[in-house]
Amino acid sequence: MEAMVQPRSPADVETGGGGAYRWVADGGRRAVAGGLRGRLDALRELIALSRTRLDGRTLEGAGRVLETADERYRLSGEHTVVAIAGATGSGKSSLFNALAGANRSQVGPRRPTTAEPVACVWPGSRPGADGLLHRLGVPTHRRHAPADGSSELRGLILIDLPDHDSSATEHRAQVDRMLELVDAVIWVVDPEKYADAVLHERYLRPLAGYAEVMFVVLNQVDRLPGDAADQVVDDLRRLLDEDGLALGEHGEPGAAVLALSAATGRGVGELREALGQFVAERGAADRRLAADVDAATERLRSVYVAQSRVGLTERARAEFDDRLAEAVGAVATGRAAERDWLRYAERACGSPWSRMRMRMRGRRGSRWGARGFGVGTTDVGMTGAGTTGVGTTGVGASRGGRTGAGAAGVGRTDAGRGGAARRRRIGWAGAGRSQDGRAATGQACAGRSRTGWNGEGAEGLTDSGRTGMQQSLVGRQWAAGHPGADGAVAGAGGAPAVDGRAAARPVVEHAVRTVAAEAAHGLPAPWAHAVRDAADRGAYGLPEALDKVAADAEESLRGGPAVKPRWWTVAASLQGMLSVLQVVGVLWLLGAVTGVGDATAWISGLLPAVLGSVGGPALAWMCRVVARGPARRYGQDAERRLRSAAAACGRARVLEPVAAELLRYREVREQYAVASGV
Repeated sequence: MEAMVQPRSPADVETGGGGAYRWVADGGRRAVAGGLRGRLDALRELIALSRTRLDGRTLEGAGRVLETADERYRLSGEHTVVAIAGATGSGKSSLFNALAGANRSQVGPRRPTTAEPVACVWPGSRPGADGLLHRLGVPTHRRHAPADGSSELRGLILIDLPDHDSSATEHRAQVDRMLELVDAVIWVVDPEKYADAVLHERYLRPLAGYAEVMFVVLNQVDRLPGDAADQVVDDLRRLLDEDGLALGEHGEPGAAVLALSAATGRGVGELREALGQFVAERGAADRRLAADVDAATERLRSVYVAQSRVGLTERARAEFDDRLAEAVGAVATGRAAERDWLRYAERACGSPWSRMRMRMRGRRGSRWGARGFGVGTTDVGMTGAGTTGVGTTGVGASRGGRTGAGAAGVGRTDAGRGGAARRRRIGWAGAGRSQDGRAATGQACAGRSRTGWNGEGAEGLTDSGRTGMQQSLVGRQWAAGHPGADGAVAGAGGAPAVDGRAAARPVVEHAVRTVAAEAAHGLPAPWAHAVRDAADRGAYGLPEALDKVAADAEESLRGGPAVKPRWWTVAASLQGMLSVLQVVGVLWLLGAVTGVGDATAWISGLLPAVLGSVGGPALAWMCRVVARGPARRYGQDAERRLRSAAAACGRARVLEPVAAELLRYREVREQYAVASGV
C-alpha cells in the first residue's frame, strides 16, 4: 500500500487547471481536488454506464485518455515534458542545443538528421524523470543534462523529436506516438515552410484544442531582411487563427508565438524565460490531460447529446393507455356491463308474468341451439346458442337458414326485425360484417342476442343461467369448445378458424411502436435503439397478458352486480302486490260474467284488474327509467377497472423498461456534462 507523505507547500500547489496534488512515496501524485479529477471520474463512470449500449470502438478513445491520465499521475509531477517538433531543416535541433547550452543533439546537412529522440533533463527537487523518459521510449544513451544547469528551468525534460515530415515512416510514427504523451510542444517553423499544408492540416488544426500547452516558434529570422520577420510572424498568426488555434495575447490563455534565431541566439532568452514560467507553474500535465478529455468528449458528443428534450410526456402515456384500453375493449365492456345491469334490473323489477316469459324464451333458445342453429361455447366451456358474450365465438343463424360464423370482439346482435340479423360494431373492426345471417369471419362484434335466436333470452341469460358477459376480449376464441393447434379456432360446420388475437394484436403492436417512437425521439442513435429494444422486449407476451386481464375483468362481472339495490326488492314486492290485484280483479270479473257471483259486482272487480294490469307495466317502465343512472355508473366503473388493469399491465411491461432506459440515458448525460466541463 502506498504511503502518503507530506503535501507540498501552498506555493508549490499547481493551479494550471488541474487542481491540487498530494505526493506519494514513489514520486507520483494523486489529484485530490479540482475540476480535472472530477472530469476524469465522470468520464470513467460514463464509460462504465455505456459499455452495454455503445460498441468498444466508440469508447476506445476515451478509454485511452483514462489510461494515459492514470499512467501520468503515477509518474513524477515535479517534471514537465516539453517536446520540440518541426519539419526537416527547420532548426529544431539547433534550438534544442541552444536551450541546453551545449551540442546535445546532432545537427548537419544530412536529412533526416534526428533519427531517434534526444532528451535533456534539468534536475528537479525530486527524482522521477527516468520513469517519464522510459514511458516516452527515449534510449538511455540519448539522455543528457544541460551544460549550465540553470535553476530557472528546473524540472524541465526537453525532447528533440525526429522530423514530422521525415521520409522514414518509422520516424513519423514515432513523432505521432510521442506527441500523445508529452505535456507540451514547441513547434519550430522556418520562413520557407511555416505555411506548409502538412504541418497545418495534420497537426496544428487537429491539435487546436491544445493551444494552452503549445509554443509556435518562427526560427531563422536572421535570414529575413528588415521588417520581413514581423510580416512573416503576422502571417503565421493569421494561419494559426484560421486553424482555430487560440493565441495567448494580452494575458489570455493560448499558444505563445515567438520569433527567434537559434543560430545567433536572438530571441532564445525570451523563449527560455517563457519556458521557465511555464515549467514553474507545474500545470502543463493537467492542461494537457484536460485537453485530452475535451477532445475525447467532443468525439463522443454525437452519442450522448440529444437533439431535443427527451422523455415520455403525459400525453404519450395517456395515448398508450387509451390504445391498450381499445385493445381489451374497455369501452364496449362498460357498455355491455351497463346493459347487463339494466337487464338484471328489468328482471328484478318486472312482473311475474314478464319473468315467466323470459324463462320460456330462454328454454326456447336452448332448443334452437340443440338443433344446430348457432352453437357456441363461452370461454369457460359453457354451451349456448350463438354468441353468448363479448368475444366468444358462435355460429349464428338467419331466418333464411344460412349459417354464419360468429365473430369475436365487442358488439351486439339483434334478430327479429324484418327477418334480418343486424350486427352493430362497438369495438375494433375485424375482417368482415355479418348481414342477414350470412357468414362473416373475424368481425369484432358482441354477440348479445335479444330474442333468443342465439341461445340467450331477452333477459340476457344463457341456457345455463349465466349472463351474457361470458367473454374473451383479446385472444381466447372458441368454437364448439375446441381450439386449434395454432391458437385458431375451428367454427361449427367446418367454418374457417378465427383467432381472436388477430383483432387486438395489431392495436397492441401499434401502441408499443408509437410509445417507443415518442420515447426515442431526439435521442442519440444508440440510446434510441436501446429504448426501442426495451419496448420490444416488453411487448413480447403483452397481448397474452392483456387477454388475462380481460378474462379477470370478465370473471369479476359474471353474475351481475355484487350488491343488489334495495329498491329492486321494493319494486319486486310492489309488482307482486299488483299481480295479486290483477289476479283478484280478473277472477272477480270472471265470476260476474259466468254468474258465479253477483252480476252487478263486476264494477268492483274492474278496479283491481285495471290497477294490476296497468300498474305493473307502469312500475316496470318507471324502474327502467330510474335504472339508467345506476346502470351507467356500473358500466363506467367496469370500464374504468378494465382500463386501469390494462394500463397497469402496459406500464409494467413496456413503460417501466422504457423509463429505465431513459433514466439510464439521463445518468450518462449528466456524467457526460461533468466530463465535458459544461
